[in-house]
Amino acid sequence: MTSLASQRSWLLDPGLLKLVHQCRRLIHTEFGVKLHLTEPHLEDQLADYASKTRSTQLSRTWKTLVEKVPQLDRTPAADATESAKRTYRGQVIADDHPERASTTVEKEEAQPRRTKVIYRGQVVG
Repeated sequence: MTSLASQRSWLLDPGLLKLVHQCRRLIHTEFGVKLHLTEPHLEDQLADYASKTRSTQLSRTWKTLVEKVPQLDRTPAADATESAKRTYRGQVIADDHPERASTTVEKEEAQPRRTKVIYRGQVVG
């Protein structure tokens, strides 16, 4: 059984530690989440926030860190399934109507609008 300290021996390198601190600072700035070096799943959280970010600096810093420490690289199969999901501002959108995505024109015409839409005080058809 390996301990957390032996798994994170790469953090003893000052250059890598500087990259981790930079990632933590950028995550704190963008998401308001303060990550600690002693958290058990720090690598997973860093990867998760790096995939959700809109900051190019955080993305570049994470890629540099992954290049220097290959064990931080997430599996490509998990990334492929995550990229297939629709997201909005980094959050996965739940697909409420999976059948609606693959409907034909005939099905859409057959279903009448269920709710009344009001626009500027007038009922819209």
